[in-house]
Amino acid sequence: MKVLKAITLLVVLLPTLGLAQKKKHNDVPAVFETAHSVYVQAENGDFNNPGVSPADKQAIADVQDALHAWNRYELAVHVEKADLVLVVRKGQPGNSQDQNGLSGAQGSPNVPSPGTSRSQGQAGQPDGLGASTQAGGEEDRLRVYTVGANGKLVGPIWTREVQGGLDGSGGVIMQQLKLAVERAYPAPPPAAKPTP
Repeated sequence: MKVLKAITLLVVLLPTLGLAQKKKHNDVPAVFETAHSVYVQAENGDFNNPGVSPADKQAIADVQDALHAWNRYELAVHVEKADLVLVVRKGQPGNSQDQNGLSGAQGSPNVPSPGTSRSQGQAGQPDGLGASTQAGGEEDRLRVYTVGANGKLVGPIWTREVQGGLDGSGGVIMQQLKLAVERAYPAPPPAAKPTP
């Protein structure tokens, strides 16, 4: 009788386990598989914006270096030309707000206000509006957006916050993103060169 109960339980749980594995596959949306170009900026704008802190400028450079080493996506020169937009923010110890106060989207009209959510892989408001401008200041943050037809950022579609997570070109957050994308959408093997 115990064997029959165990078999019945296994038959009931197998489909549930399969669904759980499929959900994990969706940690990163399909746009990561089809994307070709990526733009990197801070919450207050791009590298050349005077409102971007030196720490955020370094984070932009480090993320660009990590993307170059990853060699899956090309770096876009302009946000409008990107399939994905990576928005970084370096945390500042002892700060309970965003490092530039409540300025969130004020530095650039295309950058949504930062939120307090630590969720991952979930799409947010279509235009990023309505989110709180208060943010945990100690943790580094990376949010990934897509660019809507109107040129505004849509999402975030993937988010991570980790203390020190954007340190160096091999930062923990970029490693997590790479692992999640490669697990969900493995890159095809390089095409073999024809032999003469």
